[in-house]
Amino acid sequence: MSKRSIAHMINPMKHNSPFDINMALDAGYDVLIPYQHVTLEEVAGLTQDAIFSRGPSGVKKTSMFIGGRDIGLAMDMLEAAKKAMVPPFEISVMADPSGAFTTAAALVACVERELKAKFSQGYEGAKAVVFGGTGPVGLATAVIAALAGAQTTIVDHFSLDTALEFAKEAKVRYGVELRATTAASDADKARLLADADVVFCTAKAGIQVLNASVLADAKQLKVAGDVNAVPPLGIEGVKLMDFGAPLEHAKNASDAVGIGALAVGDIKYKLQQTLLRETLESEKPVYLDFRNAFEGARKLV
Repeated sequence: MSKRSIAHMINPMKHNSPFDINMALDAGYDVLIPYQHVTLEEVAGLTQDAIFSRGPSGVKKTSMFIGGRDIGLAMDMLEAAKKAMVPPFEISVMADPSGAFTTAAALVACVERELKAKFSQGYEGAKAVVFGGTGPVGLATAVIAALAGAQTTIVDHFSLDTALEFAKEAKVRYGVELRATTAASDADKARLLADADVVFCTAKAGIQVLNASVLADAKQLKVAGDVNAVPPLGIEGVKLMDFGAPLEHAKNASDAVGIGALAVGDIKYKLQQTLLRETLESEKPVYLDFRNAFEGARKLV
């Protein structure tokens, strides 16, 4: 009898994401097994239970998906699972905590497309600011943009210490230099926008981060991308489906364009489906993180 495909959904938190479960089923998996409150120390044992129970042919239809909210922990879990493999007993593993890797990859790739199409430049040497930069999506966005060559600043709404701590961790883990700051007032935000080429808005849903008055101070802004789909949207004047529409309130940067949350979300959805299908269909085991997500997003846009 043909073996069914199984995805083991590993999560260090209380609940597995319904979004991830729906996506894995739609990608073609027959069976999904959720695990909650998983610790890093438990990953190796769970991995070896998964690989030794199905035989060399069964492991090709078995994978592991790592969720949660902490992108550093997700990367550690991915590495722990990889180290626990015993070839030929080896399964594919994908990490996408809170959808941060696929969302960030889609956002950075969409903005890059507009930079190249309308301004004939990439990220190399560009100044990028990530509002909400200490959240999962924001930090992943910052790391991807920095690896692509942007001079990237992460912004925390309340705490400079928090931003500095995340920047330090990013340097240790990924070898990128992130600048860190805080911006609680419109004046703080306007100061950051004054010489920014790119803005990524990755703050919590339902919070407007950049209003018209702040955008009016943007002098060299080229592209602004927002992932907030819950009103009020993160950037005033950017509509949900905008993909390169004029950024109406950035009057001092007359050619600036915006990218809305659903435009980014369309690429994110297709990207996560593509990566999940890769874990299901690949002849050889794959280990997918934000770097693979960005490669895939670039192809999709």
